[in-house]
Amino acid sequence: MNSSRPYLVRALYEWIVDNDCTPHILVNAEYRNVQVPQGFATDGQIVLNVSPSAVRHMQMDNEAVSFEGRFSGVAHSLYVPVGAIMGIYARENGQGMVFDPEVPSLEDDVELEGEHTDGDDLPPSGGQPPRPSGRPSLKVVK
Repeated sequence: MNSSRPYLVRALYEWIVDNDCTPHILVNAEYRNVQVPQGFATDGQIVLNVSPSAVRHMQMDNEAVSFEGRFSGVAHSLYVPVGAIMGIYARENGQGMVFDPEVPSLEDDVELEGEHTDGDDLPPSGGQPPRPSGRPSLKVVK
């Protein structure tokens, strides 16, 4: 299944804007392929105002959020992979959502780094993940 994160980011962005609030995204500035202005991140994170009045040419798709923004009066092109988005919230009241850290998948590593794998560490093809050995066990939780 596709990650729900890009869908949630887009939905929350629209909800925040529809309620006349200012959407901000919290970004892991050290995540692979993030392009944000140098010197504005703190502790590897940066908060970006992504309101329609603050950015130009905003694109939000299942892979990334990209736009042009100004920092200290200088225009920058920003590119934020969806996995780097740690949260989205309204500046005025803090309402929004924080996401669990996303770990890049093996396919992302191979595709982005151009590495070749011989398939030894991939699950067998056939659509079903390998079954654990032994009997399954269930536990009653009250």
